[in-house]
Amino acid sequence: MPDLPDHGIRRHRAKKKRGTFNHGRSIEERPHKVETRQEFGHFEADTVLSGKRKGQAVATFVERKSRLTIVKRLHGRDSQSMTQAVLELASQLQDKLKTLTVDHGKEFANYQTIERRTGTQVYFAHAYSPHERGSNENRNRVLRRFIPKGQAIEELSDHQLVQINWYLNSRPLKCLNWHTPIEIFLLNLRH
Repeated sequence: MPDLPDHGIRRHRAKKKRGTFNHGRSIEERPHKVETRQEFGHFEADTVLSGKRKGQAVATFVERKSRLTIVKRLHGRDSQSMTQAVLELASQLQDKLKTLTVDHGKEFANYQTIERRTGTQVYFAHAYSPHERGSNENRNRVLRRFIPKGQAIEELSDHQLVQINWYLNSRPLKCLNWHTPIEIFLLNLRH
């Protein structure tokens, strides 16, 4: 069906040519309570690129229990920009950022700095296993409706990014018993 959101996406993509590295704590070491989504404060993170070789990118952070998605502008595609975004997020959430699950993209190469400065454990999914960060991949797919591949992220105003965040978090989801991510997030933030 051409009108479905995943139409035309090949399930077996060619291996990415972007930089990766192979260090860090494996997702296999992640506590079981993160897997069950019963505890609040466990996030998945990723980068969404504009498709151009240079330019800005956005970081996406998804809280696993509430599915709240936070889209932040990155000023580069390097680990320094991502580290800054994670440190800002940790500061905004105070002590609520418990774990971060990421892929092996080079933007997470500074994971030791993140762990040291935030006290948050960073876990790495297996290579070529996007399903291990399923919430993040799902929300990124919805995000692509607003930022199609090839569109320069610099063209998006801060106001548009706020609107995208609002759209992603204010729609009821079946997996949340038809509550919105923002409702569930705020409910858990207070505890």
